[in-house]
Amino acid sequence: MVKYLLGQSVLRSSWDQVFAAFWQRYPNPCGKHILTEDIVHREVTPDQKLLSRRLMTKTDRMPRWAERLFPANVAHPDSIVDPQNQTMTTFTWNINHARPMVGEERCVYCVNSDNSGWTEIRREAWVSSSLCGVSRAVWEFGLAQFKSNVTKSLKGFEYILAKLQGEAASKTLIKTAREANEKAKETALAATEKAKDLASKAATKKQQQSLIV
Repeated sequence: MVKYLLGQSVLRSSWDQVFAAFWQRYPNPCGKHILTEDIVHREVTPDQKLLSRRLMTKTDRMPRWAERLFPANVAHPDSIVDPQNQTMTTFTWNINHARPMVGEERCVYCVNSDNSGWTEIRREAWVSSSLCGVSRAVWEFGLAQFKSNVTKSLKGFEYILAKLQGEAASKTLIKTAREANEKAKETALAATEKAKDLASKAATKKQQQSLIV
């Protein structure tokens, strides 16, 4: 038997910003359950889509009965990025402990239909177990972990987006300050040169007048 869960979230940032933040999500204070994340394969398809395969090791707090079944969790996330249509689809599933529980997740990141400056995330999850006697507990545990990780993921996204946007704003302010400083120097230099020119002309005129007299 398979348990199915469907959800939808919105990030108040553009698709481009979310796409950039996606590859910089970890580490973050809300994603401490993610131990490692490595890209093991990447390619660009003939139709200009970016395919990536990552290997992720994570840990989650578990009830005592599950600790022997799930001592560690290794996930296999794949992603397909379509920059032309501004969509990113991710697929994640566990590659170990498949007998106690198989958890699969599919997320689609796209431009929000109500606000083009926002990004919509559509999530689907499937949890199944082949264990007899404890399958219900495994399903409930898997769905609870899915909901918990969705919350952590969104908070982590918001943290990284705020950090990236803050850095961008800081760089803009620094650049603006530098440009203003350079402009001020140019204005001061031009004023000095003009004052020298006026003083030189005044001196020349005075000298000419003294010669006439």
